[in-house]
Amino acid sequence: MMVVVARLRAAPIVGWQAGCAVLLGVLLARLPWSGDPLDAVRYMIFAQPLAVIGIAAVLIVWAYWLGVWRRRRTYVRHDGRTLYRGGAASWPLAAIRDVTIVRGELGMTSLRLVVDDDSEVTRELVKLYLLADRPEVVRDAVMFAVARAGGVQVMGAVH
Repeated sequence: MMVVVARLRAAPIVGWQAGCAVLLGVLLARLPWSGDPLDAVRYMIFAQPLAVIGIAAVLIVWAYWLGVWRRRRTYVRHDGRTLYRGGAASWPLAAIRDVTIVRGELGMTSLRLVVDDDSEVTRELVKLYLLADRPEVVRDAVMFAVARAGGVQVMGAVH
């Protein structure tokens, strides 16, 4: 049984998707669409390769945010043994030592996991501006799951 630890707000995800749509529209509008379709494809590939690379990059970023949208209600979850983030990252609950709030190089704050894997690097769990819940609630839920899984024993905070 999966237990949801954190949900994501819809507004920032929709904003990212709208930004991708606008950028894709701008890139596509700058391409010449008149004349023979074969000539237009040749022009895109040989005369405007950066535009094609830009379009591909925007489509990849848009696909990422569509995936985040699909998982927004269950973005951070656990099954009693493993903590999952989205569809790509997971960590054993027993290896998690702490959850911290860290400000990144660009000034954006995020919840990060301190994982016991002989590495000094923390793992990003979720950016705070995406969270639907308060960060303290998510931190307490993760640490409660860690304690139940036999990891670090912590005192839970009552809100």
